[in-house]
Order: sequence, then C-alpha cells, then structure tokens
Amino acid sequence: MITTPLPAGSLRATSLNAARRTADLSAVAEDEVDLLVVGGGVTGAGTALDAAARGLSVALVEAEDLAWGTSRWSSKLVHGGLRYLAHGDIALARESAVERNVLMTRTAPHLVRTLPQLIPLHGSVSRRSELVLAAGLHAGDALRRTARTPSDVLPPPRRIPAAEALALVPGLRSADLRGGLLGFDGQLVDDARLVVALARTAAGFGARVLTRVRVRKLDGRGADAVDQRTGESLRIRARSVVNAAGVWAGELAPDVELRPSRGSHLLVDAEAAGIAGTALVAPIPGQSGRFLLLLPQSDGRALLGLTDEPVPGPIPSVPEVPQSDVDFLLAGVRDVLGQPLERRHVLGSFAGLRPLLAQPGAKGSADLSRRHAVLTSPDGVVTVVGGKLTTYRKMAADAVDAAVRTGGLPAGPSRTAAVALVGAAPRRHLTDVEAAARLVAKYGTEAARLAALAEFDPDLAEPIVPGLRLTAAEVIWAIRHEGALDAADVLDRRSRVGLNPAERESALSAVEALVERALHGVSG
Repeated sequence: MITTPLPAGSLRATSLNAARRTADLSAVAEDEVDLLVVGGGVTGAGTALDAAARGLSVALVEAEDLAWGTSRWSSKLVHGGLRYLAHGDIALARESAVERNVLMTRTAPHLVRTLPQLIPLHGSVSRRSELVLAAGLHAGDALRRTARTPSDVLPPPRRIPAAEALALVPGLRSADLRGGLLGFDGQLVDDARLVVALARTAAGFGARVLTRVRVRKLDGRGADAVDQRTGESLRIRARSVVNAAGVWAGELAPDVELRPSRGSHLLVDAEAAGIAGTALVAPIPGQSGRFLLLLPQSDGRALLGLTDEPVPGPIPSVPEVPQSDVDFLLAGVRDVLGQPLERRHVLGSFAGLRPLLAQPGAKGSADLSRRHAVLTSPDGVVTVVGGKLTTYRKMAADAVDAAVRTGGLPAGPSRTAAVALVGAAPRRHLTDVEAAARLVAKYGTEAARLAALAEFDPDLAEPIVPGLRLTAAEVIWAIRHEGALDAADVLDRRSRVGLNPAERESALSAVEALVERALHGVSG
C-alpha cells in the first residue's frame, strides 16, 4: 500500500500559498535551519524532501517559481537507462532503471504513465541495425526485471508486423515498411507537476518553501537574499547549504565551471498532422545511434525533440529555440512519416538547458561514478549538478549525504525511496477516484477534492475560456495549495497552456481575475 506519512499526507500540511510563504519567510529570517537548499527545480525540491524526511529543518529558496528552470523544459521521459547501456555504462543504466521503478510503483504512480514507443523498420534500417536495436530493447527489459518493475507496468518489448505498426502510428510512411520494434518506458504526465508534488510533500515534513527569493551571495553558513515581491533583504542562516540551482549553479559557486547544453522541443498538432497515437522513435538520418522522439500528449498534441547542442555565451533565463533547431527537428522525422510535419503544425516551442561540468573533478570534490556530480567548495557549499530527471532522487540523496557530512548534521540515511508524494496511490486505486480521468492523471487522489470544489460552485467546473481544458477550479487550486502566486505561475507551470502562445493570450485575463479572487479568499 502506498501512503504518505502524516502530516505530510494532509492537505493542510502540504498546501503552499501566499499566506504560508509570508509566515515561512518571517521564520527563516529569525531562525537558523539545518539545511538551506537553493533552487526550486526537480533536484532542489527533491533535496528539500530528502532532508526534511530525515528530520532536518529545511528552507528551500527559488528566485522565480517552482519548476522555473530545466525541469519544465524536458522531454518528460522517465527512462530506464537504455542509452547509458548502449555506451557501456551498466551501473548508470541500472541506477536509472531502479529510479524509474521507484517513481512508477511507489512514489508517483499517479504522475508517470506507461509509454509505448515504436521504432519503425523502413528499408533505411538494415537488418543488422534491427538486430542491434532489438538486442538493446531486450537488454533494457533485463534492467526492468532487475529493478523489479512488474511486466503489467512495463511490458517486455516485441517485434510487430507492418500492419500493427501502422495501426499504432497511423501517420507512418507505409512504403518500404517491414514492421517495427515496440518497447515501453515511463513518461511524466507533466514534469512541473512532479516538482510541485515534491515541494508540497517536503512542506508536509516541515520544509519552508520560498519562491521569489533570490540569493545574492552564498556561503557555507547561509545566504544573503532578497524577497523579490517586496524588495526587502534578509540573511538566511544555515548549518549546511546545498546549491541546486541547475545551469545557474556556477553563479553562486564560482569554483564550479559549467558548460550547459540546450535541448529543443516543438509542440505540434498531432491530430491535424495525422500522427496521433503511439510514441515514435525515429533514427536521425546519417547519425548512428541518435534518435528523435515524437511523444504524444493526452490532448491530441505531441512533443518533438530532442537536439543537444552547446550553449555559447551567457546563460539565458528563458532559452529560445533557434530556427535551425526547428528545421532540424521537422526534417528529422520526414523520412518515417507518410506526410511531412510542416511549420503550420507547430503550435509552440521550448528549450531546456542541462548543466554539464566543463572539467569534471578539476575543482572541489566530486563523485563521478554517475553522470551527476556532488562537489563541496572550500567554504562548505555543496553543489549538485548534471544528471537526469529520472535520477533526481538519487542526486538529492547524494547531495544531502554530503551536506550532512559537511555540517555535522544529525541525520540518518535517505528515506525517500519509500515516501509517496502527495496524490499518490496504487494504480489500481487511482481508477476508483471519483473525478475525471484527466484530473486524476494530474492530481492523483487529490482530483476528488477538485471535483468536490467544482460541485460546491458549479461555475468552477467550467473551462476558463472555451476550447481549453483548464478549469476555474484548477486555477483556484493552484493558488490555494500549489504555491502559484500569479497568472504566469498557473499558465506556464501549473498547467500546459503557456506552451501555446495563442492559447496563453486568450486565457490570460480570465486567469488573472481568478488569481485575484483566490488570493483574496472569495472561493475555495
């Protein structure tokens, strides 16, 4: 049975809102905490939860909003490490498979769905390449079994005939198609929702989660910061500090030199393009071992990505997708589709940045047995960089272990492999939640509370504007319980609306009115 320990499992304890922020901000200005975590992405939120679940007093500060950084701009895959296995890193591949199992079966089964993925076998894929790809899928399935992920969660891979491949992805090019390889992995419904769930669960264990607090200077005993809502400065005192600021970590720890890379994604109208269906894994022409992913969403759209290019010059706060990446992504799937994806099918685009160490191990002390690194600077600041979304929990545990050693904190080992996030329940129980399936996929068991809110005020069950799935109840919920402080937080991170600029513009005024209503206690 999956349960979140009380008080972390209670709505009152886990609710993040403006009033709680004010109280927590006053508290951290007065009291020293065991651990200060800087950064509100998946690693920072995971670190706050790991430390708080060990019984430490924790403050998490984020300059903008939860999931502002790289987490929101990822491919949303919870993968089993097949790519690492292909490069011979068996230990890293197994770690990824184990962490995928933790997410899908214990901590967040409500947020991670089973994702079928089809590799089409056209004539351009040689028989030898087919054998290599099939062997890789079966090696990945061996990792799945080693991690003890049940086959009803992730079925074993298989080769399928051309007719079945066309049924799974109707938009495939039928000419010269001899079949396909069907594998299975995990996919987050929304990775920003994972970050929010982590932060709220941490809050349930007593962590103080503070957005819109920018750190100006960081050292091993705390941080000089400013409340960006009021302009007031404050000193946050801590016995130990973790820098989990992602691609901006080097700005707070000068001895950490980063070389970010950019991944670009396109939001495409899959139904209009005739490619709705199973996720498509398309080999990139002329680039052996590299693939593009076309990932279906629940609303008839799909995400197309990912390129991985170095980022020159200063790190942008909001990275943009260059036109060359758009052309590359559209061209990359052209050979496997019956009708090409065109610019008219592109509804929006977004880019994410991944922090890579420029010279791993050259400065500080680092654990380089994985692709993430935990470094401790001479003044005691622990910095965690690199890694993948799937392994955020292991990254967080390693960072807290280092912070505990550095600060001499009284804490035992990590507990988060067994701590379910807010809204979690066994998959078989999620089907019994009395709410729309769309809401259950986003909120888990808490979907019933949203449904009850809409029953209390039927107007809240209506979409904020015609044609959008986002309801007034979801906007109210985001403000009252999920730490959203303004319309941008709701549109760009608590929901997917902001990925489509036209829809964002149409919804903005209605959301602003609802935010004002929620902040002043009219409903909820």
